Amino acid sequence: MSESNETILWEPPVAGDEVDTLLGSLERQRRTFAWKCGGLDAAGLSATVGASTMTLGGLLKHLALVEDDYFSGRLFGREPGSPWDTADWDAVPDWEWRSAAEDTPEQLYALWEDTVARSRALTAEALADGGLDRLALRTSRNGSAPSLRRILIDMIEEYARHTGHADMIRESVDGLVGEDPPRP
Repeated sequence: MSESNETILWEPPVAGDEVDTLLGSLERQRRTFAWKCGGLDAAGLSATVGASTMTLGGLLKHLALVEDDYFSGRLFGREPGSPWDTADWDAVPDWEWRSAAEDTPEQLYALWEDTVARSRALTAEALADGGLDRLALRTSRNGSAPSLRRILIDMIEEYARHTGHADMIRESVDGLVGEDPPRP
């Protein structure tokens, strides 16, 4: 998996403003997740640990779904695009986890990378149109609309949780351990 945008913060600033701190934290989580999942073949992306059925491929596809849901769906009110729009969510509620085994590593990496790039662009658009206080267009069941600030915090939490899962799975695949990916 590659990093093409050099302007993306490597980590949160030590004493930055709120936007740079939130974006830096999210990017650090994304980068660490990408490192934990990167460079593996189909067998590596399908490996499990213990009784769990969670795989790195499933995590890639799940986090691509979460990125699309939060930034395209919730923040901008857009309908799901491919591949989410063709999934039978009623028949297979955890479709992204199960269907990942049918995808090649190249498809999984591209799906996640493309979705993250789209989320970055949508975040920049939202920041230019209301900043962190910009409200999502799609409301929750109770009618509340989260701010971009809340969406970023939710995404940091989602990545932190799943990067921990990825860390354990990756160590079982090839022994890769560590907290931070090597700098380019």
